[in-house]
Amino acid sequence: MSDKKQGFHPFDSPLVEHGYGTRFQGFQHLMRHRIRDILLVSSLYDLYVFEEDGRLYELIREEYQGLNLSHVPEITRVSRGEDALALASEEKRFDLIITTPHIEDMDSTQLAREIRQAGLKIPVVLLAYDNRELSELLNHADSRVFDRIFIWTGNFRIVVAIVKHLEDIMNVEQDTRLVGVQSIILIEDNIRFYSAYLPLLYTEILKQSQRLILEGVNLTHKYLRMRARPKILLCTTYEEAWEYFIKYQHTILGVISDIDFKKGGKHDPEAGLKFAAEVRKRHDDIPVLLQSNNAQFQDRALEIGAHFVLKDSPTLLQELRKFTITQFGFGDFIFRTPEGVEVGRATDLISLEEQLKTVPPESIKYHAERNHFSTWLKARTEFWLAHKLRPRKVSDFPSLEDLRQHLINSLRTYRKIRQQGIITDFKKESFDVQSGFARLGGGSLGGKARGLSFVNTLITNYQITNRFNGVRIFIPPAVVLGTDVFDAFLDDNNLRHFALNCDDDREITRRFLSATKFPADIIASLVSFLELVQVPLAVRSSSLLEDSQYHPFAGVYQTYMIANNHENPLIRLNELLNAIKRVYASTFYQAAKQYIRVTSYRLEEEKMAIIIQKMVGSRHENRFYPTFSGVAKSYNFYPTPPQKPEDGIASVALGLGEWVVDGGNTLKFSPRYPNHLAQLYSVKEFLRTSQHKFYALDFNQHASDSLQPFDEAVRLFPLKQAEKDGALYYVGSTYVPDEDRIVDGLARNGARVVSFAPILKHKLFPLSQILTLLLEMGSWGMGTPVEIEFAVNMNGDNPEKLKEFGVLQMRPLVLKRELEQINVEDYTQDQIICHSPCILGHGIIKDIYDIVYVDYHKFDRTKSQQVAEEISKINALLINENRPYLLIGVGRWGSLDPWLGIPVNWEQISGAKAIVETSFKDFMVEPSQGSHFFQNLTSFLVGYFTVNPFKNRGFIDWDWLKKQPVNKHFQFTYHIRLKRPIKILMNGRKNQGIITKPGV
Repeated sequence: MSDKKQGFHPFDSPLVEHGYGTRFQGFQHLMRHRIRDILLVSSLYDLYVFEEDGRLYELIREEYQGLNLSHVPEITRVSRGEDALALASEEKRFDLIITTPHIEDMDSTQLAREIRQAGLKIPVVLLAYDNRELSELLNHADSRVFDRIFIWTGNFRIVVAIVKHLEDIMNVEQDTRLVGVQSIILIEDNIRFYSAYLPLLYTEILKQSQRLILEGVNLTHKYLRMRARPKILLCTTYEEAWEYFIKYQHTILGVISDIDFKKGGKHDPEAGLKFAAEVRKRHDDIPVLLQSNNAQFQDRALEIGAHFVLKDSPTLLQELRKFTITQFGFGDFIFRTPEGVEVGRATDLISLEEQLKTVPPESIKYHAERNHFSTWLKARTEFWLAHKLRPRKVSDFPSLEDLRQHLINSLRTYRKIRQQGIITDFKKESFDVQSGFARLGGGSLGGKARGLSFVNTLITNYQITNRFNGVRIFIPPAVVLGTDVFDAFLDDNNLRHFALNCDDDREITRRFLSATKFPADIIASLVSFLELVQVPLAVRSSSLLEDSQYHPFAGVYQTYMIANNHENPLIRLNELLNAIKRVYASTFYQAAKQYIRVTSYRLEEEKMAIIIQKMVGSRHENRFYPTFSGVAKSYNFYPTPPQKPEDGIASVALGLGEWVVDGGNTLKFSPRYPNHLAQLYSVKEFLRTSQHKFYALDFNQHASDSLQPFDEAVRLFPLKQAEKDGALYYVGSTYVPDEDRIVDGLARNGARVVSFAPILKHKLFPLSQILTLLLEMGSWGMGTPVEIEFAVNMNGDNPEKLKEFGVLQMRPLVLKRELEQINVEDYTQDQIICHSPCILGHGIIKDIYDIVYVDYHKFDRTKSQQVAEEISKINALLINENRPYLLIGVGRWGSLDPWLGIPVNWEQISGAKAIVETSFKDFMVEPSQGSHFFQNLTSFLVGYFTVNPFKNRGFIDWDWLKKQPVNKHFQFTYHIRLKRPIKILMNGRKNQGIITKPGV
């Protein structure tokens, strides 16, 4: 049978001949079916991620402007499924519905089902956020109600890819018939992989299309040429892919395929090989890339003439990009006269304003009469200004010069309004040193900067900056280096492959610090920034995945602080560049690699943005620090009456926030009950658990050649130093030993303690009210409980000398909501290893065969650092074996003070699926609620049990543990490997949890 009879040959069509014969007439009819209106069903925060982080609207605007089209897809957001159904039914204008799992009134599958039942023929796409949530959904047939499911990994291009994917499916048949548009067949049934592939492929295709437009014969045709870009046909089964291939085989540009996917309704471990062989048999010039986790398929792939790449390769995406480049191969505002003569050109709002000052009045009249200004502005997502200008007519103005001035004034006013509360491109001339928030370089802002920008928008839009008398609530001014700068630094210095494979943190630091190439335009902008800002700076990580809704990466990457006070500007620049390089290096430290390993992500997918931010605080001789810092959460996992979980919890400390996030002793209180302080019930207990030192930036510690992977400029100081500086006055009290009590203030002699009585009791600062407001606003805006980091300077350095409340971070605080009911009361004491009436988490964890525990009877508090090292070694072994385990220990996990517990970092226990902590044998210890990796425990859904034998709250069956055969042990730490699994049950609603013995 000939090829022509097997399928339609587009070059036999007179329509195709007509399109190519006249060179471009056919191109004008391409891409007829467009997604013009998108209904997004999500929380407000999800919308903000899509719009601001990757400039989604701007990307769409640039593409559509390049295609010479006048309509940019608009996104309408609702947070309720009921509202989505009503809008879609009544307005009949939506071409696509994207839903996230976070909608208010119904499950996302129910929403999709009701859309179908309503007879609405609109594609419904689910954008999910983590693989556990997704796997639960895919286990139910309900997942079929979605046209496609994607995973959000922090890459904003996934939304563009969704739109392009659906448009390609709608237009492929017509566009192929018209001019023979090429297609790429992508066969992949793993949602996470195709969610990563599609953004990359579309990016490379658009770059290639921009190179191809040089073949156009004039400007208009160059833009029309963009419409002929290759399409991507995503398939998940052999039959679906084969149908596309047979239908479009003469216009297939290439094939990218997995090897193991469904054929004939069943998983075929060699389906990709069979497909590639059939493709090569018919057309041996079609390039094929096969992927698999099994390296044994490489030889067979090469035998049939296909390329091959391992899916677990650390450079998978790079190899895919290289394959597409080697094997497979926007627009200005133009001022014209009525006769069509070009008299000016604008690329952005600033240049538009400049051109309006000089172009002839007849050109302004020509474009104004045809609404060209509002159309162009709408294509650039400047909807507010476009709608403001559109109703005005030329006849409304006394003269054309009045019209010109009106347009110039509107643009100037709008640009000023637009900069409030958002990230702008950095310009020295317009950057506000008191409140500016700007970007340098392209790419994403990263999660931390995205969260800050979102809070900045809320603070501005709801006008809370000066809500409290004498206080300024603000985001400290900053510039953000986009992730493209990170990519350029790695590639220009040939560091990527080295960093991905090196396991020595010091060597990584050395290589990064010695790298000499840094983008010249970024250096020039940093010089300008340093000319404006000559105060201490915090150089902070803001990776793509940081502060995401399910894996926040809290504390995984580094922050470095610099004094920024040297008289030589070149030395200041060098210190800043070294701090940036150190943060970049921390992306590849072992702590980050181990963290990534237990997530669904790949280190290769991670990219680092940098926040360079003015520090909040005051200088005291050679020290710089805020009066106090803290962390506040809108949900409290350990409420004590009358507090409720939703009342939230805050931890505050004198000085820099490292003391709080690193698990040091802090003062904890609920913002709604600031005088209800459990720590103050016992003077002895408070003295033992209160803060005795504080962190500050030491100006004497300048950047050096040290290869230590932490900030050496931040040092600990005693409380007497803060008293000398005057900072302790705002947060201090005095212990009077003769009376064995703590009195407010510092007037009397005695030991100083950090009680925050002047703030919480005597209302020297409205801390509780501010936190309550921000937590409520953040939870509403993000659609989930939140956590914020903040710093307060009681001696503000702003022009008004207001007290300063600086918001340093806001991120989602994950609360897993399980549907299953768990009854821990159904088990007897002899059936369980552990019972706790104070737990974190909800659900059932099964298939745990390994237990690591610290011997309760042998533990020596003077050897706690040794115990941490023992646990770290066992943790590394179990992670390499992919064996999750139960961890049991004494004292506070992650304690900054080794006398209060075991000072582990997150990477030292990252393989644990459940963690138990109990008091020491000789005295009681409060649970480690404020530790730095607490956020990670909740995000990874790690069960967390607290046992307090002194208060008869729960128990651990130590005798049973001691009787089990030991697989490996050190002096204090034991590893048990069981023949049958244990089961971990947690009822978060009742705050009860048990761990059953094997076989129960």
